Parts: sequence; C-alpha cells; structure tokens
Amino acid sequence: MTFANKSTLAKAPAMALALALGFGLAGCGGMPANQSLYSVKQPVVERNNYTFDVRSAQSGISIAEQQRVAAWFDTIKLGYGDRVSIDDPMASEATRQAIGKLAARHGVLVETGSPVTEGFVQPGNARIVLTRSRASVPGCPDWSESSDADYYNGTPKGYGCATNSNLAAMVANPEDLIEGQAGTGETVIMSGTKAIDSFRDRAPSGNGGDVAATGGN
Repeated sequence: MTFANKSTLAKAPAMALALALGFGLAGCGGMPANQSLYSVKQPVVERNNYTFDVRSAQSGISIAEQQRVAAWFDTIKLGYGDRVSIDDPMASEATRQAIGKLAARHGVLVETGSPVTEGFVQPGNARIVLTRSRASVPGCPDWSESSDADYYNGTPKGYGCATNSNLAAMVANPEDLIEGQAGTGETVIMSGTKAIDSFRDRAPSGNGGDVAATGGN
C-alpha cells in the first residue's frame, strides 16, 4: 500500500485556491488600453468660419458699410486669436485698407488669402471671413472605470483630463496648440541685458552723467 505525503496533501487545497483567484483576477482586470504615461484624452482644435458681405468698389467701401463692419466686429467680439481675411473678386486695395483699419481697433491684422466658404461672392461685393478656433478635450471627464484595481500598472481612461482641459480653456490662441508662434530672431539674453548695459555705459554724475554715486561714512 502506498501512502501520500501529508505535507503534499495539505498544500494541494491552497495551491488550487491560489490558481482560482489568479484566473479570476486576470479575467476581471484585463489588459489596459494605455500602459504609457501619456494621456489618451488630448486637446482638439476646431475652426469655424463666419462670413459678412459688404458692398465694395475699386475705390473701397462707403462710410455706411464701414459702420456695418464695425458693428459686426463688436457683436462677434473680435479679438486675439481670431483671423480675418477678405475674399474680394476685384482685389481692391482700398477695401482691404478700410477693413484692416477696423480690424486693427481690436488688435487683429488682415491676413493674405482667405479660406473657401459656402456659395460665391456676388458682383460688387466683398466677403469678410472671420476664422475662430476653439480648443476642447472630447470625452472629459471620464469616470467610466468604476474600479481602481489595475494589475498591469496602466493609466485610467480619464488620466490627463484635468490638465489638458485647463490648458484648452486657458490658451489665448488655440492655434498655438497646433503650431507655436514663430520667433523674432532676438534671443532672451539680448533683450534682458539692454537695461543692464545702458546702466553700465552711462557716465556717473561726478563725470557729467545723471547717475548719482552713493557712499557712506
């Protein structure tokens, strides 16, 4: 007769229980969709075009039409980040300058060229196209995951929602999220040392300058 080892028989139920728990947890957890430190929810920039047609001629637009354009800019709250362009079949420079002066009151410059809009410009008219961008993070906040147990060390679906949503809400020009502003070519060091250089190069008051020499007894 063969007798089993008592220690082996005692370990068998514990091993079976551990295997059952392991398979159960593996089935519940599953592989996460994102195992990196990058957030899946990223800002998305949407562009909308608003059009406004005005009567124009080769000599420009009348005072009444300029008042209409100024009222439209005020109503639509033209401001930083907006892009203004003109679709003028006659390509009148006077019309461009008149509209440019009205847009400059809001700190916006008229750009060259214009996006394609619906319909066509009637003869004797010019179309002002205002392009406005808006940034948002679709799908945020995301609280679809009801459990915080993740045995694969993955990031949750709502990871990064707070940071990216605040960035999309605070950025002055949403277009900067797509392409940053071009540099001026002048380094920060050159502009930062202008005041220091002017102070150092100025002659002291004792030598005919206007910088008083200080000292104590």
